[in-house]
Amino acid sequence: MGLTGDELSEAAWAKLAPHLAGKAGDVGRTAADNRLFLNAVLWVMRHGGTWRVLPEHFGKHDTIRKRALRWAQKGTWQRLFTAVRVPELESVLLDSTILRAHQRASGQVKKNAPVTRPSGAAAAD
Repeated sequence: MGLTGDELSEAAWAKLAPHLAGKAGDVGRTAADNRLFLNAVLWVMRHGGTWRVLPEHFGKHDTIRKRALRWAQKGTWQRLFTAVRVPELESVLLDSTILRAHQRASGQVKKNAPVTRPSGAAAAD
């Protein structure tokens, strides 16, 4: 999902927007600004701060914190994660003819490798 600086990219926003409540045409109240809210949540996640250190241009930190909690309770975050999820590994097919193992992957000892000897500490006991 593309981030440019501290903002969602247009491509990322286009992928997420259809899965959010509060769009024009949805029943109920239209969301004030879902994109600004998502940018605020991503800012907190990226910078590892608390809600209180959120820059003022995102809005009141407590309002954003409460909205994030409501989204968690309604399953909105889960819908977003599902929408942007990478395909399951089972659906990725790999042809083994294009993969090479490292020469030491078989466990064979190199001919000129030094011989390992037991530690003298074990004999001291």
